[in-house]
Amino acid sequence: MIALILVIMLILGMVALYGLFVIVGSVIGILLTLLMAGFVGWAADALVPGHVPFGFVGAILAGLFGSWLGVALFGRLGPYLFHIPVISAFLGALIISVAFSLLLPSLTQQR
Repeated sequence: MIALILVIMLILGMVALYGLFVIVGSVIGILLTLLMAGFVGWAADALVPGHVPFGFVGAILAGLFGSWLGVALFGRLGPYLFHIPVISAFLGALIISVAFSLLLPSLTQQR
């Protein structure tokens, strides 16, 4: 089960990285976008009991997918920093962090 989740996350991460390169257009832009996504994912993870699995990589994925989910659910809220709507991304990453802590408690470690 965990291996399947890892494979799905890897495939989605590769698709997201390609999409970022198409949107941003440069390697520096991608790195700044990933850094911002990691910060948003880390901030959301700090509010939820337990940790998002896989450390900072998990926080980056939570921030990227949280941004997508937040825009899909709430629209484009807040300022954009490095192509990420901050408030929408934070709300989406918060949802993903809560989902991880509720659905996969064996992967999340209590603080």
